[in-house]
Amino acid sequence: MGATRTSPARGRGGRERILAAAARLFAIQGINATGMEQVAEAAPVSKRTLYAHFRTKGDLVIGHLEDLASSGATLEGVLTRDDVPPRERILALFDLPAPDGAPVRGCPFIDAAAEYPDPGSAVHSYAREQKLRMVRLVTELVTELGCERPAALAEQLVTLADGAASRAMVLGDADYGRHARAAAETLLAHALPAGA
Repeated sequence: MGATRTSPARGRGGRERILAAAARLFAIQGINATGMEQVAEAAPVSKRTLYAHFRTKGDLVIGHLEDLASSGATLEGVLTRDDVPPRERILALFDLPAPDGAPVRGCPFIDAAAEYPDPGSAVHSYAREQKLRMVRLVTELVTELGCERPAALAEQLVTLADGAASRAMVLGDADYGRHARAAAETLLAHALPAGA
């Protein structure tokens, strides 16, 4: 009896495989250039299974963004880490993750909002919620550090972080955040009490 070839696992774990395949394809090709059939093939799952988990591509994109947000693998992820001091959490916003052979994509929430430009769309709304959450988290951290005008400083810092992520994507330079980090250090030095 000859050896039998087995196909990649199907059945259990379909949702996780779909999200993993979508994440890979979105990172390499972008959201709009990735079709649902490609995701099903890469997962691998049947189209029926794919649509049972995600009725529309928009649902898949939101599922992908939710998965990223809960994993802590986004710019915002470091902001909630209790094992890192507040100032270092803020500065870590500028340490963009190095891609594993994939193009530098910057912020997935900005990418998704750009690919779903209608502010009323579910994807754009979710991306906006995450960007507002980011500024709330930074506001909490600079408040904890003793900043007198935390909301204004937080807006400046997240604007720097988002700008650095966008420029890193356009220029294909995962280390681009170092420029914005230097500016953030200056902002913090001028806005925070000595020794914060």
